Amino acid sequence: MATGQGGNNQTGPGGGLGHVGLQIAKGGGYLGIELGSTRIKACLIGPDGAVWATGASDWENHYQDGLWTYGLDEVWTGLQASYAALARDVIRRHGTELRRCRAIGISAMMHGYLAFDSAGELLAPFRTWRNTNTAPAAAALSELFEFNIPLRWSVAHLYQAALDGEAHMPAVDFITTLAGYVHWQLTGRKVIGVGDGSGMFPIDSAAGDWDGAKLALFDRLGAVARPLRELLPEIKLAGQEAGTLTAAGAARLDPAGLLEAGIALCPPEGDAGTGMVATNAIAPRTGNVSVGTSIFAMVVLDKALARPHPELDLVTTPAGDPVAMVHCNNGASELGAWAALFGEFAQALGAGEAGAAPAGAGGARPEAGVAPDRVFEILFQAALAGDPDGGGLLAYNLLSGEPVVELAEGRPLVARTPDSRLTLGNFARVQIYAVFAALALGMKVLASEDVTIEAMYGHGGIFKTPDLAERLAAAAIGAPVGVAPSAAEGGAWGIALLARYLEAREEGLSLAEFLDRIVFAGAAVRVTAPVSQDVAGFAAFLERYQAGLAIERAAVAAI
Repeated sequence: MATGQGGNNQTGPGGGLGHVGLQIAKGGGYLGIELGSTRIKACLIGPDGAVWATGASDWENHYQDGLWTYGLDEVWTGLQASYAALARDVIRRHGTELRRCRAIGISAMMHGYLAFDSAGELLAPFRTWRNTNTAPAAAALSELFEFNIPLRWSVAHLYQAALDGEAHMPAVDFITTLAGYVHWQLTGRKVIGVGDGSGMFPIDSAAGDWDGAKLALFDRLGAVARPLRELLPEIKLAGQEAGTLTAAGAARLDPAGLLEAGIALCPPEGDAGTGMVATNAIAPRTGNVSVGTSIFAMVVLDKALARPHPELDLVTTPAGDPVAMVHCNNGASELGAWAALFGEFAQALGAGEAGAAPAGAGGARPEAGVAPDRVFEILFQAALAGDPDGGGLLAYNLLSGEPVVELAEGRPLVARTPDSRLTLGNFARVQIYAVFAALALGMKVLASEDVTIEAMYGHGGIFKTPDLAERLAAAAIGAPVGVAPSAAEGGAWGIALLARYLEAREEGLSLAEFLDRIVFAGAAVRVTAPVSQDVAGFAAFLERYQAGLAIERAAVAAI
């Protein structure tokens, strides 16, 4: 697999540009940018998928007037900082400036609500996937469509705004996702990748477009003044033409003025789709599990499900194939917070170095302590040495509401009985188990539909340390978990690959063929099968987790 850093060709004979530097100078790279929940990452790759340079900036959502949001000014500040960091990395590694590339891709966290008027002005603060105020709308639409509409989907937000009689509704002219918004601002084109679009409104996979019958059903509600199709972006499949970078878009992304206009952009995609691409999990009966601020599993279906399930989203791959998605709002943030605490404690004991910086799996970042990656490694090693069931301890990672367990709000908790075994290993194990608990409940629904899963691939920083997280993930999912060397590259790498696929599609390759033949050929994927005692231990924990949900509800009411 071509995921090398490309750093050994920085200079050529006599101090000139090396091979990669010359390619960058000629505009030969492919740029991907993904706006995640806590970081905005940029990645420049070569034609074979090798990473040439990276950059990132941090940001954080705000809880404002009862809703989770980001300001649009923060979107652009973060994008510019991420791109500038990438440009500096290009100079540092390769001795040349980044002025042009062959294609660009934009990705972001899926779902949510961005509504604009006919002048392109934002009508209401951006409502992210994390909000759970849309229960009445989601329930009504699910019944109307006979199709599960999750709380976080864009159409649920739109209809909830109509049900609530929000003043901005008559002025709505366009709704989109975060990736769709950024793409629109860079190109002037109101388009969206089918995978990202499938988190806005149901997709007809056979047609590669919005589900026309369900659009007609929605229009009969009279919730908006115009047909819903006119408010939605145009659907694009992976590899299809989606516009070019305008002069205004180039200046907005790179205020330094070096980036040239005219670069092709691939369809904007959601983080679920880029995770599938980054793990080569787009073939039927394969899937991936992505762990970050949220956690979700994607399984590509080879047959239709018998009936709708509230635990499952029906979305698509970036190529438009149907996917069952189990999405949980709460991922590794609470684990990251505990890791930060242990890092600070280690610093207080005199271990490590002051100022150890960046975050680990959940985004928390101690001001001082041992290196975060080392803290996570120690915690995972301790967890594997703990009791299979976590010694009777119970942990919840619920920082926000979790629809899978029917909670509108969450409270992170640790509980135990007097006879439980409170050890570092058991504490670490149940914190990791908690990351996968709600997901495991959703995966049980897939199992009840006899959905075959031949391979699941791990994705995200939690899988960075070999043979640790995937063992407990395999126990929770009940299937082998593979982790490729690209697992920690992230969605920015995945959307850069989709930018590269613009050319591969013109050459006649399907997305699966492109990934198999060019990107993942010869990939050394490490696969971890479930260990019987871990499976039994996680099952005992999960039973305890379900029984203890009453504690969560009481905590929400009390705190």
